[in-house]
Amino acid sequence: MKADSHAGFTGSHLELIAASENASRAIPPLWPLSSSVAVNPFIGQTGQSLAETSALLGRVAGIAVTMPRGWYAAKIAKGTITDADLAAAVTVVGIGSVATLRAAALAPDVVPVALPTVADLAAKASGIDWPALIEERIGAWAAGYFDAGQALWEVTPGRGAYDSWRIFATRDLTAEINGLSGFAGFVATTSEKPRVALSMACEALGLVAASSPTYFHQLLLGLGGWSQVARQRLWQAELAGKTDPITADMLTIRLIWEQALFLRYKDQIGADWTAIAAQHATPATPSDDDMALAALQEAADRAAQRSLSQTLAAPSQVRGTTRPALQAAFCIDVRSEVFRRALEALDPNIQTIGFAGFFGLTAAHQSFGSDVVEQRLPVLLNAGVHSHAAAPAAEDLSARYAARAYRAWGRFKLAAVSSFAFVEATGPLYAGKLVRDALGLSGVIAMDSHKPQFDDAMGLEARIGAATGILRAMSMTENFAPLVLLVGHGANVVNNPHASALHCGACGGYSGEVNARLLAGLLNEPAVRDGLAAAGIAVPKDTVFLGGLHDTTTDDITLFEGDLPFPAPTLPQAKGWLASAGRVARTERALRLPRAASGDQVAARSRDWSETRPEWALAGCSAFIAAPRARTRGKGFGGRAFLHDYDWSKDAGFGVLELILTAPVVVASWISLQYYGSVVAPAVFGAGNKLLHNVTGGIGVVEGNGGKLRAGLPWQSVHDGDQLAHDPLRLSVCVAAPEAAVTGILARHDGVRALFDNRWLHLFLLDDAGQMVARYAGDLGWEAMGAALTEAAA
Repeated sequence: MKADSHAGFTGSHLELIAASENASRAIPPLWPLSSSVAVNPFIGQTGQSLAETSALLGRVAGIAVTMPRGWYAAKIAKGTITDADLAAAVTVVGIGSVATLRAAALAPDVVPVALPTVADLAAKASGIDWPALIEERIGAWAAGYFDAGQALWEVTPGRGAYDSWRIFATRDLTAEINGLSGFAGFVATTSEKPRVALSMACEALGLVAASSPTYFHQLLLGLGGWSQVARQRLWQAELAGKTDPITADMLTIRLIWEQALFLRYKDQIGADWTAIAAQHATPATPSDDDMALAALQEAADRAAQRSLSQTLAAPSQVRGTTRPALQAAFCIDVRSEVFRRALEALDPNIQTIGFAGFFGLTAAHQSFGSDVVEQRLPVLLNAGVHSHAAAPAAEDLSARYAARAYRAWGRFKLAAVSSFAFVEATGPLYAGKLVRDALGLSGVIAMDSHKPQFDDAMGLEARIGAATGILRAMSMTENFAPLVLLVGHGANVVNNPHASALHCGACGGYSGEVNARLLAGLLNEPAVRDGLAAAGIAVPKDTVFLGGLHDTTTDDITLFEGDLPFPAPTLPQAKGWLASAGRVARTERALRLPRAASGDQVAARSRDWSETRPEWALAGCSAFIAAPRARTRGKGFGGRAFLHDYDWSKDAGFGVLELILTAPVVVASWISLQYYGSVVAPAVFGAGNKLLHNVTGGIGVVEGNGGKLRAGLPWQSVHDGDQLAHDPLRLSVCVAAPEAAVTGILARHDGVRALFDNRWLHLFLLDDAGQMVARYAGDLGWEAMGAALTEAAA
């Protein structure tokens, strides 16, 4: 039988194999540290409600997906959550009354308990901590197998995950030393074909198709980040139109451990396991507690939405009516909101624009002196263009050799044969570096100074098409300023394995200057300008586009002046404005950062090797607003809102609106829900304590010296040491567009609709004054919140 063939399988086997593939999609993917992006930890449960997910994850992981009751009780007592919020939540969730919810908030917490695995039962019967041993041994193998360049040699190169693990396990005597005699030999007798091995393990466990979905989910989730790294490889394969059995291989590996332990302790645990397997065969139905907590979360969301509606209802700052003196396009990232507001307050003729930070260019980019092609685009998409650093080939090759030598030196320092001698011989030479780092005198990471350029394959017609589509998507088709800045963002920090998580998620976890510079160069091309004019977008001859980078840790802006095709007379004034806005933004951000008494102390955090909170990144994110800037200008969202410029009157056919709802909104939902999950369930969906982290495999972190790879956000990213820095609220998406247009888009995109129907996100319509006038009620229906939009869909 071929490895990929189903010949010889029974119908029951095929059902179990299908269940294993479905379980692969019940867990979130995890991107490596070099280019990490936020991921919705509930990505496999978006077809379920919060209460249903609570019941499921309580069964398989022993976690709640809402806050402890005291959190809601405190908001009720303070008046933040009102009786009106509670009454609305009762109606939405369909449970009890306002009094019921008030009582539920004051009741003791009920801690969910996961169903035991075979390993849990074996541990209880033997007194041996089998779950911890399994975690440690799989981690020891996986760190080498998934290694992304940290290890000194490859583990079983060219082999699949299951095949690689069998080789490892048949030579690993740890299990036998700890009491599971014959385990290495047992693994050697398992089938070389992973699907056969999975089927045989299920037969030995007496597992049937009905009980497999939640049991398989439990085993994969219990592997932590290791199964999620595998899921990311499956994600990448499917994005390329292929597939990868690696996640199901990980499940098979874990099942073989269960099979071996069951055979060893069957007489002691058999009856208990039969009862547990029967529970897995029953639906995970929400309890009254699950429903009450889901309703309390709904009430907390509504309280925040009331505050948001008040902010939106405030008068907008008036912008000048003449030609803008400066236009600056920033990423929609919530950190840009603070800087944009500070910049616009300096002069009414300054206009800022919000757009996803990859600036519409799905670029696969090769930086100067690098052997890596960086996917600087949202992970939802495939690369559409290719670019590279403009540098002489000989200079680039020399830089690559130097980089390879540096990496080799780094590996030598870590090698077992050299580490002790290296430290003894060269340790004193590092004393100066330690002093500089301790005093925060280390420099920041240098950016690639070489101008990026498109590969020759991108012809003029394609360049014109890209420029036209991007400007229209930005609602930027007229009244151009003499100087238009395109500002990506990144964060220069030291001693931080999670540094890429502070960069631009829309750029695949890289900083955004490459995409900004590419677009600026494109829009400065005379031939492209001619093409834009033919398409109805007339860019004045004196307008020049310039790429820049917003360092979100220091609020400094770097402008790449060397890219300018001709002088920009207004550039000195623009620099002054940017410097002033940076000072204002730092002062506002200092109010939230621990130990930052003033804005002057903010910049130093990026150079402090001991600083676990160099910035708050996207902590606090709670709203996404797609509307003309005139609706939000001057309104303080406190660095908690994604702001995407959008003018539906310029969007014929609503193609731009469809793109916003299916791409930037989905990316923002991943960010919002990663923060949510890292707060409500940090043991499973958080990365733990930064102070205990060790980088493993070059792809992620473990707490301590091994075991599970930790996914999600470190606790220091959501908590300041005394209280939460992020309120776990589901994102409120506000769109200034006709109801019919939004409804039509939801009807065409089931995945996006599920996010709103199951209330992982909330959706609102804005009127011409920027006020929230309608709430999406699910099933393509709406509730009026005030005067309805009068415009009909075009």
